[in-house]
Amino acid sequence: MKKDITLVILAAGMGSRFGGLKQIEPMGPNGEFIIDYSVHDAIKAGFNKIVFIIKKENYSLFKETIGKRVEKHIEVVYVFQELTYLPKGYSLPFDRVKPWGTAHALLCSKDYVHEPFAMINADDFYGSDAFIKAYDFLNKIDINSNDYGMIGYKVNNTLTENGSVKRGVCVVDHNDYLEKVTESKVEKIDGVIVASPLNGDNPFEVDKDTTVSMNFLLFTPTIFNYLEELFPKFLDNNKNNELISEYLIPEVLGELIIEKKATTKVIKTTANWYGVTYKEDTPTVKKAINDLILNGEYTDNLWN
Repeated sequence: MKKDITLVILAAGMGSRFGGLKQIEPMGPNGEFIIDYSVHDAIKAGFNKIVFIIKKENYSLFKETIGKRVEKHIEVVYVFQELTYLPKGYSLPFDRVKPWGTAHALLCSKDYVHEPFAMINADDFYGSDAFIKAYDFLNKIDINSNDYGMIGYKVNNTLTENGSVKRGVCVVDHNDYLEKVTESKVEKIDGVIVASPLNGDNPFEVDKDTTVSMNFLLFTPTIFNYLEELFPKFLDNNKNNELISEYLIPEVLGELIIEKKATTKVIKTTANWYGVTYKEDTPTVKKAINDLILNGEYTDNLWN
């Protein structure tokens, strides 16, 4: 039996990364953004609600450019990631302007998500296979479960020819459960894929089929309790770095796995991931989408 499944889209950083929503480069033949294809794939897979997490000041522009296209096809909720959304007893540091990170963004949606859900980045193209597998996992999971999921990509399916990229290099056990994620700078050097951990550890070579996380994560509402519980600890540990520190979901998941409070099943996809890490990536993404249209995956006019 099908149940309510939500897609949470982290979009609060879109304006800053692209110099304002109007500056986002359309990727489809009728002005579609990458986010349009994610919503389309989610609807096709069976998701029945979208939660956009955005900056409050971008609400009108976001609703006019993206919301009006998708609101006719699925229930849409808008949530604001605000710097002042803090635990009781904590106040916003003077001069803090940087968002608190992905874990904080997700926590801001706590009052609006009461069902199993997937979480993605707004400006990443994940592929329809990933949404189908995500929905299948979430449709079977118990709503009170601490057994979460992650869509895992082959690292070679996520790279760009235009420079290094940040990827979460995964260690997965023989039962396909996540053991560890090493946030790394990944690039091809003379045909070899090399990961350089962001924590300063020594670089290491990875196989082209190595699993990486692209922030396509699958949760039940129990994750909100952990996010709420660990946020004060994060703030206390970063008092000396309070202007730029970020409360990040991979770090929360890593802590929960170490403490055996939750598990994360890695669901592998054959899909290619696309994104515009560099301006030079734009033609590649446009061509990939056009090829999918020619192959019948999408129509010329996505929302017609």
